[in-house]
Amino acid sequence: ACAARASEITFELPDNAKQCFYEEIAQGTKCTLEFQVITGGHYDVDCRLEDPDGTVLYKEMKKQYDSFTFTASRNGTYKFCFSNEFSTFTHKTVYFDFQVGEDPPLFPSENRVTALTQMESACVSIHEALKSVIDYQTHFRLREAQGRSRAEDLNTRVAYWSIGEAIILLVVSIGQVFLLKSFFSDKRTTTTRVGS
Repeated sequence: ACAARASEITFELPDNAKQCFYEEIAQGTKCTLEFQVITGGHYDVDCRLEDPDGTVLYKEMKKQYDSFTFTASRNGTYKFCFSNEFSTFTHKTVYFDFQVGEDPPLFPSENRVTALTQMESACVSIHEALKSVIDYQTHFRLREAQGRSRAEDLNTRVAYWSIGEAIILLVVSIGQVFLLKSFFSDKRTTTTRVGS
C-alpha cells in the first residue's frame, strides 16, 4: 500500500490565463480533486483533468467549486488545468486540494485477524473525527476568505458611492448659493436721456 499524498494550493489566476499542474500517479491509485474559486469576478473558473494519453477525464466550464474522484487507469503524469481565459479583466484566486492515494492505517497492524482493543478502536474513531474537523476547518477558512473579499469589494463600492454623493452635494450647494445670490443682487441699469 502506498502512502497518501495531498497538495493544497491557493494561487492567483490572472485574466486571460491558464495554469496547469502535474502529478505522477501509479495505476490503480484513487485520487480526488477539489477546487473552489475564492475571489474574483463571478467566482467561476474552467477546470480540466487529463490522463497521460491526453484523454479528458473531467471537464467543467465556469464552475465556482467542485469535487471529482477517479482511479488512475495507468501509470504516468496526470495534468489538471484551471483556465480564466474567458475573463477579459478579472483575475481570480483559486484553491485546490489534490489527494492521491488512501491514508495509511493508524495502526500498522490494523488489518490483522484479531480484533482491535477498546483503546485502539477509540484512537481510530478519534483520528477519523479529527480528519473531518480538518476538512471543516479548511472549508470554513475558504468561506471566510470569500466573505472577506466580498465585504471588502462592497466597502470599496460604498466608499466610491459616498465620495460621488459628497461631490454632487457640494456642486449642488455651490450652484444654489450662486442662484440665490443672483435673485438678491442689484441690477443697476443706466439710463440715458435723449436731449430735446
